[in-house]
Amino acid sequence: MRNIKLTIEYDGKDFKGWQAQPNKLNIQGEIEQAIQKITGETVEINASGRTDAGVHALRSSCKL
Repeated sequence: MRNIKLTIEYDGKDFKGWQAQPNKLNIQGEIEQAIQKITGETVEINASGRTDAGVHALRSSCKL
């Protein structure tokens, strides 16, 4: 297993927060799906922080 650090920024106005939730648009789920499309691997992101619905982030860190 390898670890990869991501530093991300996002506009959260259309999202229901960071944490993956069934049937709700969330940042974690969107990033995990994008990585799976690119690499073919299923990943789970561990974040150093979370945001609530509608909140933006600048230089947020997470680890694969």
